[in-house]
Amino acid sequence: MARIDFPDGFLWGAATSAYQIEGAWNADGKGESIWDRFAHTPGAIRDGDTGDVACDSYHRYPEDVALLQEMNLGSYRFSISWTRIQPDGRGAPNAKGLDYYRRLVDALLDAGVRPFPTLYHWDLPQALERDGGWTERDTAGRFTDYAEIVASALADRVDSFTIFNEPSIFVTLGYLLGVHAPGRRSAEDWLRASHVVNVAQGQAFAAMRACSSAARIGTALALSPCEPVRDTEEDARAADRWDQIANLWFLEPALLGRYPDVLPERSVRQMQIREGDLALVRAPLDFLGVNLYTRTGVEARDGDPLGIGALPTAPNGFDAGPRTDLGWEVWPDALYDVLTRLARDYDGPVLEVTENGCAYDDGPDEDGAVDDARRVEFHLAYLTALARAIDDGADVRSYHAWSLLDNFEWAEGYAPRFGLVWVDAATGDRTLKRSGHWLARVADENGFES
Repeated sequence: MARIDFPDGFLWGAATSAYQIEGAWNADGKGESIWDRFAHTPGAIRDGDTGDVACDSYHRYPEDVALLQEMNLGSYRFSISWTRIQPDGRGAPNAKGLDYYRRLVDALLDAGVRPFPTLYHWDLPQALERDGGWTERDTAGRFTDYAEIVASALADRVDSFTIFNEPSIFVTLGYLLGVHAPGRRSAEDWLRASHVVNVAQGQAFAAMRACSSAARIGTALALSPCEPVRDTEEDARAADRWDQIANLWFLEPALLGRYPDVLPERSVRQMQIREGDLALVRAPLDFLGVNLYTRTGVEARDGDPLGIGALPTAPNGFDAGPRTDLGWEVWPDALYDVLTRLARDYDGPVLEVTENGCAYDDGPDEDGAVDDARRVEFHLAYLTALARAIDDGADVRSYHAWSLLDNFEWAEGYAPRFGLVWVDAATGDRTLKRSGHWLARVADENGFES
């Protein structure tokens, strides 16, 4: 047995998102989001599930804050629903929506937990989707207005904000593959949306910085080492090309003011980049959020939608490691590889692990306890890899388990259970799992025996 300790001041936390836990989908003036519309579309979500009620955290957030306290967690990453603040994505803010998030933030502060809000976790106002969504340039300006409203309202009590959650995922699954809201399937839409999102990221950062010079502002990226499926030069080159799309497409515009040189010229033209845009997308982020679950296998393929000759044919990893109940490979080295790469290639940025977790279906036993030993093993393995990355120079300041609660997992509905806390689907009652008790000890000791 070896002892692993983390740096003084390291923050232990858990993460959620608004649509996945809040419920109250049309309460107190909230508008319709693209996920409200998509989830109400027959056949779009497994078992016909919706986020209409979810975990009812809109009403039961004091219970969630108490759970964070019980687990000794010092940081709570949650998201703000744009349609609670601006029901149609434009205009004056909805006072009841802002008041809800003020109450949540105040409850967290009273509990000694850092409020760590994300401004956009995939729930675009449906009214803006009707006008073109993320493919429409005006959406970047609308998002910037919203970001300014939130920063102005909360910067007196929030010191760390995240702009986007996983832009590569919501653009790809929502606009290229159509399996997430808004359900579009168009390579041209992907190209246009990716650029509008990058413009929005840069503009929102500038607007938020103008509201608060003291706030830390970052963004959370879905990152995964891209590895060749076959031991061939063709697959190795394809993995490098896909890496530039999956891992760098929303990173390098912010940090370096450029796009990776991987798309054919005709695709670049479809992005509709204007003169001066590469200055607009620059954002000197105070930290990078890292969302990581596993590695990605890539093959060389002709005729792929983006025209780069590469496809992630093993998006959830290989067969060398064990699999979660959702079929994702458990591969802790993926976290080490990404963190050390960011430290090496981007001049040692401040990093926060904003999501890492696993879906296992363990339920309550006859005594009501949830013995999810595999989740404990997962977090122990990934945290060991994280500690190695810190030892090797990565400036990592926090770790957020996905997720605090079993919740609505997008197109998969409520079937996958990622939570440290079991949520009874019928009653909404919460039960801390074995993994939650384990993480409470880790957070209290700022380390663990490996």
